[in-house]
Amino acid sequence: MNILRTILTILWRIWFYILLVLPILVMFPVLVVFSSAERLYPKYYVCARIWAKCILYGMGFYPEIKRMQQLDPKKNYMLVANHTSMIDIMMMLVIIKQPFIFVGKRELAKIPVFGFFYRKTNITVDRNCAKSKQDVVTEARRRLDMGESICIFPEGGVPSDRSLVLDSFKDGAFRLAIAHQIPIVPITFYDNKKRFSYKFVSGAPGKLRVKIHEFITTKGMQPADRKNLRNQTRQVIFEELTKNLEQENPSK
Repeated sequence: MNILRTILTILWRIWFYILLVLPILVMFPVLVVFSSAERLYPKYYVCARIWAKCILYGMGFYPEIKRMQQLDPKKNYMLVANHTSMIDIMMMLVIIKQPFIFVGKRELAKIPVFGFFYRKTNITVDRNCAKSKQDVVTEARRRLDMGESICIFPEGGVPSDRSLVLDSFKDGAFRLAIAHQIPIVPITFYDNKKRFSYKFVSGAPGKLRVKIHEFITTKGMQPADRKNLRNQTRQVIFEELTKNLEQENPSK
């Protein structure tokens, strides 16, 4: 029985990579056009959301979203969430209807087909290169000035310690948010690690719960406030994850 389950899980994981590429190939001509100019990005974003939904529902996942506050389509935001799984990107695209761009690691741009469009439409960073980090700040500020929202996973990557509830946050997202006086939108993914972790032979279809918390204002904040803002945001997500773990494991 365990062998059969392992085989099915491996096939299910392979199906994920097929789904990762298949919708892109189907929409390829449209994606090429919509990714060719920044003014067309809202149309590209519609296609990106279709791609994300194809993957999530095709894998047997169904998002359950709890919104404590609604985003205003006329405003831009700094979206931050805990990072535990490859499907975090798809989940973010599904739950946020208004266009935003990711700031993410450059390694994602190396994924065949997907990486081509990811590199063209988002901001990538080489975390080992100081110049790359500075270029990211410059480009992010330019995009924020254009009125776009940005998503950053402030842990800087998926923690290598799988037992870790939430890694420490880096300052970048909060420095940018204060500089542009835009609200922080904390987002908690409860089930992504359980449903689809980076361990290959693991996971299963099912519900993906997510909570969009009340926004944290940056109005009137100065650069010196970034650490307090970072800690406040992390505490919101950490407390939510901890509460969820206690509910799932009441005896511990």
